[in-house]
Amino acid sequence: MPIKILDRYILKEFFRFLIMILSLFISLFIIIDFFERLKLFISNHASVSQMFSFIIYQIPMIVSLTLPAAVLIATLIALSTLSRNSEITAMKANGISLYRIAFPIFFASCAISIGLFFFSEWVTPIANQKADHIKYVEIKKQEARGSFKQEQIWYRGKHSIYNFNLYNQKTGLIQGVSLYFMTPDFQPKMQIIAEKAIWQGQNWLGYNVQVITLSEEGLPSIQKVNRMTLPIQETPLEFEAVQMSPDKMGFFELRKYIKKLISEENDVTPYLADLHAKIAFAFVTLILTMIGVIFSVHSERSGGVARSIGMGIIIGFSYWIVHAFAVSFGRSGTVHPILAAWFANALFLAVGLVFVRKIRT
Repeated sequence: MPIKILDRYILKEFFRFLIMILSLFISLFIIIDFFERLKLFISNHASVSQMFSFIIYQIPMIVSLTLPAAVLIATLIALSTLSRNSEITAMKANGISLYRIAFPIFFASCAISIGLFFFSEWVTPIANQKADHIKYVEIKKQEARGSFKQEQIWYRGKHSIYNFNLYNQKTGLIQGVSLYFMTPDFQPKMQIIAEKAIWQGQNWLGYNVQVITLSEEGLPSIQKVNRMTLPIQETPLEFEAVQMSPDKMGFFELRKYIKKLISEENDVTPYLADLHAKIAFAFVTLILTMIGVIFSVHSERSGGVARSIGMGIIIGFSYWIVHAFAVSFGRSGTVHPILAAWFANALFLAVGLVFVRKIRT
C-alpha cells in the first residue's frame, strides 16, 4: 500500500472516530447542562428560542474543553481497531514503523492544537458573551447596564456611572473605583475615586477615597478620607454579568488586561496562571495523542472499542483533574504560575516518554 494512500486511510479512520466522539461529548454535555439549568429556565419563563440559543452558544466552550480528550479517544479507537484486525502487524511486516504509522495522526493533532488555540481565542469568548447576555438579560430579565471595554468595567448605576479597573467576584473586592455623578442635564456634578472597595454584606466600603465636587461655578473642591461607605446601591450579584472571568477571555485579550493591571500595580498572579494555562491546554492534544498511540498498540491483539473508550476517559479526566489542581495552586500564588500551568503537560509527557521506551516500533 503506497504511503500516501496509507496516510489517507489512517486519517480517515481517525477523523471518523473523532467526529463521533466529539459529537457524543457535545450531546452529553448539552443534556446534563440543560437539566441542571431547567429550574432557571422554568422559574424565569424562558422561551424555547431563548433556551435553544443559549445551548447553541454553549457549544464552542464545550468543543474547547473536550476536543483534547476526543482526540485521545479517537486515537485509541482508530489504532486499536487496526491492531485488532492485524493491520498494524501487516504494516510492520512491510517495513513501516509504528512512528511512521502514527505520523498522520500526530500531524493532524498538531493542526488541531493550533486550530483549537485560535478557536478558543476568536470564537469561544464571543460565544460565551452571547450566552451570558441570553442568561442574564433575556432570561433573567436583568437590565444590560454594564460592559467590559478597554479592559475596564463600565456600569450604569441607578444614580451614577461606575468605572472599575478590576472586580473579584469571589472576594467582593473592587480595585480602581471611579463614580461619576451627573446633573439632570448630564453635566458633571461630583466624582468619587477610591483605591479599592470591599463588599461588607450591606454596602461597599471604600479605602483611600477622594471626593471631587464641582460648585455651580464649575470650581472643584477635593475632600480626602481614609475610609467611607460608597454610594453604590448595587450588590456583587449585579456585577457578575459584566466582569469577564479569565476563562471567558481570549489569550491576547487576557494578556492585554494583565499588562494594564501591572501598570496600575495590581496583583496579577491569578491571571498569569490562567494566561499560561490557555496555551498549555491547547497543546496538550499532542501529548494525549502520543499517550493514545502508546496504549492503543501496547498489546496489539487486545484492541477493543470499549477498552479504548474507557482508557481514554480515565486518562482524559486524570489530566483535567491534575491540570485544575495545578492551576488552582498557581492562582493562589503557592506555585509559580508558569510551573502550575504546564505541570500537568510535563507530567503526562514524562509518563508518555517512559512508555515509549517500552513499546515495539
